[in-house]
Amino acid sequence: MAKPDDRSDNVEHLQEAVQNTVENLNEAEDYLSEHADEIGSAEQSRIEKKNENRRESIRGFRSEIKDEADYNNRS
Repeated sequence: MAKPDDRSDNVEHLQEAVQNTVENLNEAEDYLSEHADEIGSAEQSRIEKKNENRRESIRGFRSEIKDEADYNNRS
């Protein structure tokens, strides 16, 4: 028998994911600002690309949070 769809804590999990991703983004930006002259351009590009992906993930998480909040308000 399938488990019922329990979405009660989805917003909390998504908010934690946003927080963790923001922390990783900030750490990477701090690293770049402190060590940009010490790392190669390939490494710098890799970090910058990863941060772009993090920003996109944050936007997606926030959209999901809104969807979940809307769902919870209707229930």
